[in-house]
Amino acid sequence: MKYVILIAAMLYTSLLYAQQPSKIIIKNEAAEAPLTGATLKVKGTALVFVADSLGIVSPTGIAAGKQVLVISYTGFKTTEQTVNFPLTRTIEIMLEPDETELEEVQVTATRSSRSINDIPTRIETITAGELHEKAMMQPGNIRMLLTESTGIQTQQTSAVSGSASIRIQGLDGRYTLMLKDGFPLYGGFSGGLSILQIPPLDLKRVEVIKGSSSTLYGGGAIAGLVNLVTKEPMEKRDLSLLTNVNQTGALDLNAYYGQKFEKVGITLFVTRNSQAAWNNNHDAFSDIPKFTRYTLNPKFFYYPNASTTLSLGLNSSFENRLGGDMQVIKGHADNTHSYFERNQTDRYATQFKMEKTFTDKSVLTVKNSIGYFTRTIELPDFNFAGKQNSSFSEVSYLLPKDKTEWVAGLSLVTDKFRQTSMTQYPLDYNLVTSGVFVQNNWKPTEKFVLETGLRTDYTNQHDVFVLPRISAMYKFNSHFTSRIGGGLGYKAPNIFSEEAEEKSFRHIQPLTLSTTKPERSTGFNVDVNYKGRLTDELSISVNHLFFYTRLKHPLLLDTLPQTNGNYAFYNADGYLNSKGFETNLRLVYDEWSFYLGYTFTEAQRDFSIGKSINPLTAKHRINCNVMYEEEDKWRIAYELFYTGRQELTSGEKVRDYWVMGISGERKIGCFSLFMNFENLLDTRQSRWEPMYTGSVQQPNFREIYTPIDGFIFNGGFRITL
Repeated sequence: MKYVILIAAMLYTSLLYAQQPSKIIIKNEAAEAPLTGATLKVKGTALVFVADSLGIVSPTGIAAGKQVLVISYTGFKTTEQTVNFPLTRTIEIMLEPDETELEEVQVTATRSSRSINDIPTRIETITAGELHEKAMMQPGNIRMLLTESTGIQTQQTSAVSGSASIRIQGLDGRYTLMLKDGFPLYGGFSGGLSILQIPPLDLKRVEVIKGSSSTLYGGGAIAGLVNLVTKEPMEKRDLSLLTNVNQTGALDLNAYYGQKFEKVGITLFVTRNSQAAWNNNHDAFSDIPKFTRYTLNPKFFYYPNASTTLSLGLNSSFENRLGGDMQVIKGHADNTHSYFERNQTDRYATQFKMEKTFTDKSVLTVKNSIGYFTRTIELPDFNFAGKQNSSFSEVSYLLPKDKTEWVAGLSLVTDKFRQTSMTQYPLDYNLVTSGVFVQNNWKPTEKFVLETGLRTDYTNQHDVFVLPRISAMYKFNSHFTSRIGGGLGYKAPNIFSEEAEEKSFRHIQPLTLSTTKPERSTGFNVDVNYKGRLTDELSISVNHLFFYTRLKHPLLLDTLPQTNGNYAFYNADGYLNSKGFETNLRLVYDEWSFYLGYTFTEAQRDFSIGKSINPLTAKHRINCNVMYEEEDKWRIAYELFYTGRQELTSGEKVRDYWVMGISGERKIGCFSLFMNFENLLDTRQSRWEPMYTGSVQQPNFREIYTPIDGFIFNGGFRITL
């Protein structure tokens, strides 16, 4: 009898054991922390499981025997492991961080060594995949790349020359700071054409910080900053060739090469971009100017040892841009057809950087750039030309610890403009700004991170700016996070604004520094983020941002009684307030992705003479993207954009509009063929109103609030070796 009981007990115990669920724990190999949301697939079956908040997967329904498990998680290398089922013990699977993926989220705009997930400052990144897509759609410049981002619009300032600026959250373009690898290379006189002269092929990512950022890089970042991060040489050769044409007569020839050889590395970016004059509405004037531009950007890297990197680069471009009467452009000018606008520019800028990492992981960084820019604007009866010499120098020291990180440094920025065309009152100016800054990133717990900063700038105009900044981030759980931040900003007065560009700097009086004051701002933002999965294969991310900026005594350009009909800059008596919110939604299901963005902006001038809407600021903007991408084979994307009603400088309200596009790419090995149908609805301002008033000889062009070039079809090929 006792043997019967013993056998029954063994069978019962065996049955209980068989009913215990199999358990697999997925962890980060580097930190030995659980990876919430990691995916486990059983190879050769449709079975997919997702790890819980403790990184645990309890798979069921798996056939007995050896099974190959495929484990993956964003930012980590996908691994395969053979496991015998049913499990007899808990198994731990360690995933190794994927440096190539993590590199995409290591931002540099804040000088921090921490990943984007531990930075309280809200930073948006346009990654390599998106850059690849936009490079196919507009290989000649980054205008489309920025225009199609939530909360950003590009404002065209010339109907025939195509000059444009970036506007963030309803503020004018002069309040956005453009950086390249952390160097401010595109300000002042060169700002009006900057985004039109930067091709995207050599970019690794774009970092965007919205809201006051003067504490980071000094004046000019009241609305935010855009940092263009270029590729660095890797041991594996990177060679890309891209050719693009469109029906308007554009031809883009771009080439990029980068490679690292033990102690040296090199990158080389060369482009030739050309465009024929294009008149879509069949009036007398070009809607797209004729231009030819050459770009040459070599960069040399030297690695004397494992802890030191030195780099020296040159950014250069040369462009001749001609817009205006089509007969003049074609060389058939006469007494009636004589109007033109010509822009000739030469740009040279050096970039030197030295990084030294010490044994305690602290980093000393030295930066220097010297820029030289010349531009000539020619009209039939007017000529404006000048030279801009600028420099940027910075020394910073980063000291990272387990829970805190310090960055301190000194900077010196010079910006000198000399008008070379003859005039009674030249618009020369010279600004020298020295600064000292300190930043701290403190992470007392895994859920809370605090970032603070303080900068003090002093200018040769005897202005002192004390600029504090604070940001905080709280991680409620693995899905929800929230950030809040704010700071002060400033902009030293100069003549280079969108209004001055529209007038080609004609009839503008020099600044009177005794009567014009720097513009000062206060800004803050709050956001809430969610990342998770609705099903095993459907992921979702949602971001909602509230923003507010208050700009005191903004500098305006207008005709004043004492100027005899000329234009003069003056400080408005009052404030410009910009407030609103942005909402972003992204869904990913297998090879499909869906993106929806909405921006609500109220930018209002509250001056002593009355209240008004800030001109050319749409209250409502929507951008939508649906994409199917089969890796290394196909990419097909559909885009839809809506811009609400705006007000012109005169107070006139103008209509809203929609823009639609479709693009596609077919990849075969190292070769890809792409096509893009932009603005399928042929949305353009000339369909609703004339683009100018007055005569053909002396036209008065309308302010631009929509695209003016209309439908564009382009296509080409890219070779990556």
